[in-house]
Amino acid sequence: MSLSSVQADLATRAPDLEVIVTEASTATVQLAAEVHGVEPGQIAKTLCIRVKDEEFLLVTRGDARLDNQKSKTAFGGRPRMLGAEDVLRLTSHQVGGVCPFGLPAPLPIYLDTSLKIYDIVIPAGGDTHASVKLTLDRLAELCGNQWVDACQLPE
Repeated sequence: MSLSSVQADLATRAPDLEVIVTEASTATVQLAAEVHGVEPGQIAKTLCIRVKDEEFLLVTRGDARLDNQKSKTAFGGRPRMLGAEDVLRLTSHQVGGVCPFGLPAPLPIYLDTSLKIYDIVIPAGGDTHASVKLTLDRLAELCGNQWVDACQLPE
């Protein structure tokens, strides 16, 4: 259902974009980077987070980590990653296919500034074997263009 919800969402809001379905798994950042022949940072991973009573998505570089102090500043409280059940409830996507498209209900979506070094990014496509390749500007447009500095880059 999740792959089809992403395909339906993009068919409506971005008919020029295609969900790429691969035989090889793209369930982790490393696997997705290998399948698409890009560096791990170019994989746009989607995190499901709760701060106080608010749940939202944060799309960041594949090789970045959530930084507690930056997140507290960006979101006004301590971030907590949601468990697999809550991720599924919130997004309709299984872990390994979570993306900011095809959501069952509107959610706040933030983009981490760490993505800004890339012109092209590749988020998941609602399934562990699906991805969407698009420009960072297009991702920002489709996600509401809300930027935060909440992640730490690899050393």
